[in-house]
Amino acid sequence: MFDHAKTTLPAAPGVGYKPQHYSDILTDPGSVSWLEIHAENYMGDGGRPIAQLRHLADRFPISVHGVGLSIGGETALDTDHLTRLKHLCDWLNPASFSEHLAWSTHDSAFLNDLLPLPYTQTTLQRVCDHIDQVQDVIGRRMLLENPSSYLAFAASSYDEPAFLAEVAKRTDCGLLLDVNNIFVSATNLNYDPCAYVDAFALDQVGEIHLGGHDEDQDDHGAPLLIDSHGREVADPVWTLLDHVLDRAGPRPTLIEWDTDVPDWATLAAEASRAAAALTRVPA
Repeated sequence: MFDHAKTTLPAAPGVGYKPQHYSDILTDPGSVSWLEIHAENYMGDGGRPIAQLRHLADRFPISVHGVGLSIGGETALDTDHLTRLKHLCDWLNPASFSEHLAWSTHDSAFLNDLLPLPYTQTTLQRVCDHIDQVQDVIGRRMLLENPSSYLAFAASSYDEPAFLAEVAKRTDCGLLLDVNNIFVSATNLNYDPCAYVDAFALDQVGEIHLGGHDEDQDDHGAPLLIDSHGREVADPVWTLLDHVLDRAGPRPTLIEWDTDVPDWATLAAEASRAAAALTRVPA
């Protein structure tokens, strides 16, 4: 059985940790109260990355964010990967663990992307079975993140908020609400992002993500947004965050910046903007 305790992250800004910011984080963290790492970068047994992470974990709560479990994949979960993930969570004892509502495996191949799912009864059962397995193996509650979408499946019998709410109900997992993903998907699929938030199971949200996106056009000249994590958070996403916080109250809020990583001052400024958004909302 797994620990049903909810996330112990503070309702404050965090950032995705990058090794080039190690010294800056220790000497001048600014508004940053917690850090998030990608699990797959820390599944080894030693070396400088593990040593630095151990040092950071003595000072900051750590959130572990997985990108390789393929929760929605049709095949069985990779037990070796799960074993390595359990080892990481056992020694690090993170304040939170999360993964994506997506798939990235086919037969024996691993695809370097997080691919979408049709929201059907069959998919629901598969996702729930996989989450039950993950939570039992690692012995802790996980959060499931809403994806960024570029297409919709005609076969879907649930909308995304209803699907995620049902997964949380059946498995007792929590949810990770990526606000940029909502804005990206709403633009690409032409729906109201505020209506999506209003339909979301906000009481299950243990963590919020913010990130940058790139703007493009599809073959018909319509706007196409790409969830790139390679620039500052766009103003409409900050506005959508305000709507989320008005409805949900303060939550742990992460700045993701994974490509074209900026200097620490730039990333810390994004965290300060998140702190200002959080302070405007009563607990």
